[in-house]
Amino acid sequence: MAHQTPLKYIFYFAATPERVWEGFVSRESNRIIFGGAEFQADFKPGGWLAWVGAGPDGKPVTYVQGKVLRFEPPKLFQYTFAMGQNDRASRATIELVPETEATKVTVTHDEWAEDDPTYAACADGWPRILSRLKTLLETGKTFKPH
Repeated sequence: MAHQTPLKYIFYFAATPERVWEGFVSRESNRIIFGGAEFQADFKPGGWLAWVGAGPDGKPVTYVQGKVLRFEPPKLFQYTFAMGQNDRASRATIELVPETEATKVTVTHDEWAEDDPTYAACADGWPRILSRLKTLLETGKTFKPH
């Protein structure tokens, strides 16, 4: 079976790798960039993670869930990724590399099933999420999602 093309995004954040790392893993920053969703995670290989928020009816909904594959602060965070009720997990990898006055952030989302229905949502979502996090870390505030 053929797979979808990997999604890959490179951003430069005007912040240290430690600060960018905290932006990716802290509950507070995740709540801000994901419109109130709570980030729950057991940060060890094999540990569970999820973003959970209120659905249209006010009841909790798991937006994304997965398992931690690699957790190497402040350099590498890799996990499986399944959106909503999708039972096909893909893989997200976040890599941070220090530069002179910035941190190079590379996000690669791969190992897609050919017919994964969440591919288009992720292709649209990652640039928005990374832009919101970059803005938050550099200015202390961010913009509302669409």
